[in-house]
Amino acid sequence: MICDNYGRPTLNLRVSVSQRCNLKCPYCHREGETASPSTEMSVEEIIRIVRVALSLGVSSMKLTGGEPLLRSDILEIVKGIAELRGLQDLSMTTNGTSLAPLAGSLRKCGLKRVNVNIPTLNAETYRELNGGNLRDAIDGVKAAVKTGLYPVKLNMLVLRGVNDEEISRMMKFAEQSETILQLIELEPINISSDYYQRYHYPLDEIEAMLEKEASEIKTREDMQNRRMYFLPRVKVEVVHPIENTEFCTHCTRLRVTSDGKLKPCLMRNDNLVDVLTPMRNGADDAELTKLFIEAVKKREPYYKVMNS
Repeated sequence: MICDNYGRPTLNLRVSVSQRCNLKCPYCHREGETASPSTEMSVEEIIRIVRVALSLGVSSMKLTGGEPLLRSDILEIVKGIAELRGLQDLSMTTNGTSLAPLAGSLRKCGLKRVNVNIPTLNAETYRELNGGNLRDAIDGVKAAVKTGLYPVKLNMLVLRGVNDEEISRMMKFAEQSETILQLIELEPINISSDYYQRYHYPLDEIEAMLEKEASEIKTREDMQNRRMYFLPRVKVEVVHPIENTEFCTHCTRLRVTSDGKLKPCLMRNDNLVDVLTPMRNGADDAELTKLFIEAVKKREPYYKVMNS
């Protein structure tokens, strides 16, 4: 296990396998990537990067994007990672619209769980938000549950005046579909300040309501101390914006951009460490390990950067 200069261990790796997407969500933070890269990592390159990370004590992997399922070789990526020694958890974040026909194969290849982004259960609102078909996403959720991906989490980004009245409806859907609901606040990343001011919906009142109704509350120390509320028939997590001291103090993440750069912080792009170029130039694993250590040492709480 390697720690940064603030004593925070690096346990989780989020690998963006593509910035391509079949939807056009205006609030997507694209894992902090600000430009569309001209290249994507190959299956072998992704697996090699993950293998080096595992050798350094990272144990949890999440495949992200863009939309990961747009890659025609996504099953190869999942299978290759799942077979690596030291891996404890392999998950994926997806919009779910292509998940239904792939859920069973993903499970067989070694994917353990999945997060599906569903901001609304209103088909017209869904289409207006991102141009997609809500039924495809819902079918994806049901297929994931049926094939044994567990847990399946519904990521509901709450937007003022758009879907904030749907929270109870989404909780009911989570109960019926045997999934976990994650209520997420809008992040001021890769969006305009006007958009943020217009649509940001604080979740404090919702969380206070959940606290009153919950039979049990657990704090997830492995996930920046976010809280999970166990209601009589459904579990709900609340995800506040990351730009706060609580999140930064407990952050254990390192990211890999879709074009093969180690990204120490979601909020910054001025401290990236390129691993793909050295790899393609013949770097051995020892050299890649040094680059990982360099990236980890560049990790620091973003709130500290803001206040310095």
